[in-house]
Amino acid sequence: MKVLQMIPEMESGGVERGTLELSQYLGSLGHESLVVSGGGKMVRQLEACGTRHLTLPVGRKRLGSLLLIPKLRKLLAKEKPDILHLRSRVPAWLAWLAWRGMDPETRPRLVTTVHGFNSVNRYSEIMTCGERVICVSESIRKHVLKHYPRVPAEKLRVVHRGIDPAEYPHGYRPSSEWLEGFHREFPATRGKRLLTLPGRITRLKGHEDLATILKELATEPGLHGVIAGGAHPRKAAYLDEIKTLFAAEDLLDKMTFTGGRSDLREILAISSVVLSLTTQPESFGRTTLEALGLGIPVAGYDHGGVGEQLRLLYPAGCLVPNDPERAAAIVRGLLDDPPAVPREYPFTLQRMLEGTLAVYNELLL
Repeated sequence: MKVLQMIPEMESGGVERGTLELSQYLGSLGHESLVVSGGGKMVRQLEACGTRHLTLPVGRKRLGSLLLIPKLRKLLAKEKPDILHLRSRVPAWLAWLAWRGMDPETRPRLVTTVHGFNSVNRYSEIMTCGERVICVSESIRKHVLKHYPRVPAEKLRVVHRGIDPAEYPHGYRPSSEWLEGFHREFPATRGKRLLTLPGRITRLKGHEDLATILKELATEPGLHGVIAGGAHPRKAAYLDEIKTLFAAEDLLDKMTFTGGRSDLREILAISSVVLSLTTQPESFGRTTLEALGLGIPVAGYDHGGVGEQLRLLYPAGCLVPNDPERAAAIVRGLLDDPPAVPREYPFTLQRMLEGTLAVYNELLL
């Protein structure tokens, strides 16, 4: 088959990674893969796996983008993909307006993926316009059914995101060279039990709740907090705000801010407990699954995709959402006597890829 995926850009991020992984999988099976985006540093990886990339500014949220609709219709007529897969709202609007003006007998079959809990409005509803709509978790499927009652339930398909167990092997430990380098860079972490909150520095990640939990666990010996994630320049003021909060609580000497890292797997692997404290539900929660895949205990607020994972794989880590005082007692239990993390889990990359291909085949057959 021939599959054309459309995405705003191929710079970085989970949706972009999923686009690349699917492209690689399609190529490995001998299918033809195309991606239309505004470009980015991941284009080289796309082309390395045999995918053709076509550069168009389909992610620009401006009125002038409507001029791309005739161009996209011509592109679809020329390339004749079997599947058109849309993953983001602006490209979805442009592509849907182009697609609906084509002959239903010859146009591609249309698939959309709802990747997140977008604001509920007509603009976001476009992500439900596919002939099949992929939801990245059961939580997303329930969100769509609740807020978009016009969408027939029978066209929704849950295909959970997934990770590669070979990339996150159970029991993995970093090399002694990496460990020594990390401790040299962040000496306060040496010999400590690390309580790690991964993710970008944004207001929704629950950094304030981490401060409450650390304060509640002040008597735990050798406990040290790690915030593993960078701050966008626009979030610099919020980062300063968080550091001021930790200083006011006399916790700054018990905290390490790593900034953006390319070695998050290693940081997760040396952690005693990994946290997910997002104040609003996440659609899936990849870092939570990465930590569980490595065999590291996880404590997370029981909502959204993270709640789904924990209820199935590690119920001991389920926390009442947005209640850090109660969370602290559960985290203490995981630090002192953690239940074993199971080796097997269903949320694998292979299962995600096979599930997506099954949706395509369902439409084509």
